[in-house]
Amino acid sequence: MAIKSASTEWRQVVLVCRKCSKKLDGGFGPDGDLTLKKALRRYLQLPKGKKGRKHELAVVGADCFGLCPKGAVVAVNTAQPDALLVVPAGADLFEVKARLGLSDPRRGKPALTLVEGG
Repeated sequence: MAIKSASTEWRQVVLVCRKCSKKLDGGFGPDGDLTLKKALRRYLQLPKGKKGRKHELAVVGADCFGLCPKGAVVAVNTAQPDALLVVPAGADLFEVKARLGLSDPRRGKPALTLVEGG
């Protein structure tokens, strides 16, 4: 069987640990009943008609990263694989988006840059 490829319009890909999500059983979204993956997908919703490979952003479940925090989920932006993000249940999705370095395709604005200050 020959190796084939499929094109996408993805500009950003976020991996969310399935094991952490299953252990936490929700904890995100307005009512706290969504997994981080579903909450991010809803929060970063693109215009109608752009789904799957035609979406600019993919939020995908991934196997365990080996970190296994209590009461949190591990996520990573594949553009920044050197930084795993530990997201506690109930975290603000605006901050999660900023820490993952994601742009918001709904608003056409670039990602926020977090500045550590003292």
